[in-house]
Amino acid sequence: MKGLLQTALLFVLLIATSCGSKTNMQQGPPPAVSVNTDTVEEASTVYYDNYPATVTALIQVDIKPQVSGNITGVYFHDGDHVRKGEKLYSIDPQQYSGAYQQSIANVDVAKANLVKAQKNADRYLELQKNDAIATQTVDNALADLDAAKQQVIAAQANVQSVATNLKYTTIYSPIDGTIGISDVKVGTSVYPQTLLNTVSTDDPIAADIAVDQALIPKFTELLNNKASATDSTFTITLPDGSVYQYSGHISFLDRAVDPTTGTIRARIVFPNPEKMLKAGITASVRVKNQSAPNTIVIPYKCVIEQLGEFFVYKVQDTIALQTRVALGNKINGMVIVKDGLKAGDIIVSDGVQKLRDSSAINTGKPKALPQSSSTSK
Repeated sequence: MKGLLQTALLFVLLIATSCGSKTNMQQGPPPAVSVNTDTVEEASTVYYDNYPATVTALIQVDIKPQVSGNITGVYFHDGDHVRKGEKLYSIDPQQYSGAYQQSIANVDVAKANLVKAQKNADRYLELQKNDAIATQTVDNALADLDAAKQQVIAAQANVQSVATNLKYTTIYSPIDGTIGISDVKVGTSVYPQTLLNTVSTDDPIAADIAVDQALIPKFTELLNNKASATDSTFTITLPDGSVYQYSGHISFLDRAVDPTTGTIRARIVFPNPEKMLKAGITASVRVKNQSAPNTIVIPYKCVIEQLGEFFVYKVQDTIALQTRVALGNKINGMVIVKDGLKAGDIIVSDGVQKLRDSSAINTGKPKALPQSSSTSK
């Protein structure tokens, strides 16, 4: 019985080995993958680089008092457009008015003392001509005269100081602009450097962006080539995604690069007649670029990424060869190829997920890529 079982087992193994060998002999190469292809062509494309931006006023002034006291008047409505020299606040002037009147009185006293000292000096000098008075007495009289003159000068200077404090009890707008919401009300006690309000210009208005130091030559050229009012090199995208209707121009590049970030600040100025742009808004400045006429641009869906490198499948006969490419700016669904492809190459546009290097493919008639593209990065 044991011998029969061993014979049967050996027979089963021989049959299984025979079937496996037969199956392997029947297997052929993997079937070709059906894909769509495109023909690479040179094109010129317009695209936009986007930079995070903060809208800021060209001129902004904090309103602070120079003297202490209680606010007695607020002469504007929050959000008003105010003119330079327009009255904004008043501080109780009583103590400063009293000090001013006292300083005027002190000047009068000093002047009276000066007259008295002058008469004494004149009298003693006349007596000295006849040797009728001691020299020391004359010297003392002249010294008193000089002291009286200095007292008049000091009293007059004090008048100017007190008058300045009295003037500071009325606060005026330093610039033309829009005033914000008041931080104080009538009756509020304030002191020097208390923030009362802020006035800022709003037309035109600016947007500040951080530019990589490698782009300084490009932005310097844009700065030197003043754009016309209709030029659209600089536009701004608002927080709701809409594009602001007015184009801007570059106003200046900052004096130095920030060593911690390797960027330099650029200020873009925009018209703001409807006051739509408000200081503090976080937006995005778009800078228009145009590539050279012989730029290679392909659909981004043709690209696959592996370990930080980018590849496309280039068609050679019926084989898809994985080809490394160097990419430039992304332009919505397109991307600029800086190296790895040339005009006339045929690449796989659909079905790249099913391919491996040197995969056999079935292709339709290659389609030509778009001649140009004008989109946002």
